Amino acid sequence: MDHLYHPFASKRHTVFAKKGMVATSQPLAAQAGLEILQKGGNAIDAAIATAAALTVVEPTSNGIGGDAFALVWVKDQLHGLNASGPSPESISVEAVKNLGHEKMPVHGVVPITVPGVPAAWAALSKKFGRLSLAEALKPAIRYAEEGYPLTPILGKYWKLAYNKFKENFTTEEYEAWFETFTPERKAPEIGEVWKSPGHAATLKSIGETNARSFYEGELADKIDDFMKKHNGFLAKSDLSKYEPQWVTPISANYRGYDVWEIPPNGQGMVALMALNIFEKMSPPAWQSAETLHQQIEAMKLAFTDGQAFITEPEEMPISAEELLSDAYAEKRSKTITEVASDPTPYELPKGGTVYLAAADDEGNMISYIQSNYMGFGSGIVIPGTGISLQNRGADFSLDESHPNVLRPGKRTYHTIIPGFLTKNGQAVGPFGVMGGYMQPQGHFQVVTNTVDYLLNPQAALDMPRWQWMKGKSVHVEPEFPNYLVQALARKGHEVHVTPEGGSFGRGQIIWRNNETGVLQGGTESRTDGAIAAW
Repeated sequence: MDHLYHPFASKRHTVFAKKGMVATSQPLAAQAGLEILQKGGNAIDAAIATAAALTVVEPTSNGIGGDAFALVWVKDQLHGLNASGPSPESISVEAVKNLGHEKMPVHGVVPITVPGVPAAWAALSKKFGRLSLAEALKPAIRYAEEGYPLTPILGKYWKLAYNKFKENFTTEEYEAWFETFTPERKAPEIGEVWKSPGHAATLKSIGETNARSFYEGELADKIDDFMKKHNGFLAKSDLSKYEPQWVTPISANYRGYDVWEIPPNGQGMVALMALNIFEKMSPPAWQSAETLHQQIEAMKLAFTDGQAFITEPEEMPISAEELLSDAYAEKRSKTITEVASDPTPYELPKGGTVYLAAADDEGNMISYIQSNYMGFGSGIVIPGTGISLQNRGADFSLDESHPNVLRPGKRTYHTIIPGFLTKNGQAVGPFGVMGGYMQPQGHFQVVTNTVDYLLNPQAALDMPRWQWMKGKSVHVEPEFPNYLVQALARKGHEVHVTPEGGSFGRGQIIWRNNETGVLQGGTESRTDGAIAAW
């Protein structure tokens, strides 16, 4: 039986509920959040439970050793959390080049930055949670101890990673990855049960100490010992100094709706810039080649400028305010013509991320995202702990003239972005689309589908997507209408119809009716997505 074979079209409907809702990319993780809601937790407790469970039940895309961002709506106010970690204090351009690298490597100990995920859970729990962190982590601990059967998309990407890693990860520092994720020296199959007792013990320690064991205690010591043994840069001193940052979210008003993102060092601003530019163009038309062309061109301009300027705010050569200004949008929109443009080329890498949205019956809502960056991340696992470390530092430049150049203690340009929508000062709800550099493109398309075409949450996610790659190259999903493919090609776009939609992001949406309190959710058909509600 082939669990990835779908010869017939299927559809999902929007899910409705009143008491609470959790939407994410893995059914068991959504159930973990619902369990915490039913124990008396609020939306933030549920999000923590879901996020922790995702490190167990979707390790192909995230882990305890990754970064996180959140947008939290509580008592009619939106709060932002940036839990991305900086580079180690001992790293530098010179040190990396002395190891023989002309650009930042993708795997191994070099691109590992300080993980922000455990600190994010602790910070959210402390500021907004109703239950203890230890209580919120119990479902994840149970999944790790007892094991769970792999879902189809999870199994697909696990096997792809194993086939790649077994050919390339042949040195000692990668051994713990194979011991943890391929205990029988093969990738677990779809439906096969996998468990991780080391992961469970780590989660217990994080819960009991409010994450301090990860940054100052026994887990920090294990990370430090491993890095010293394998000549890594990350040290216990880097971990002990780390604190996530509460930030003021940034927004753009798109046709009466305020679209909210986390400010730089994140790339959420790219989505806002593209929306601002596109709003200056002709009124959008349903399934129109002209509208699609303008959307793609607006996204190209936003991405080109985002890649050139976004890094730590104090090192950006132009401010976020200028890039989100009406004057900037007007100026850039005037450069869009009737034919496809060829901006400065940028090769867009693929990414691995998990997103979740949660809401409760008190009006609390959270948009949360965490990631190891590229799939399993660096390929480095701390033995016996289940801690899979991210490779976020791979995005640093080794060019001293680039704003995103590698520096000690610096956060890099960051791909993961949670989104939130409000109107007239009232919450509409959280949304997100995971997937590396597809994320702002997914945010852009979900917002336009919702605001311009009034699509329900499920339809807004299901609509076939496009993805600008570089230059004039645009990828579209298999279901993308052929007449639009042909029309875009006539405008000079180099359109490639992909065989499947795995690279086009995986999103979730929860909207709330502020008069009735009714929640409506959509989840991604491109992954093992699920909505748990009551």
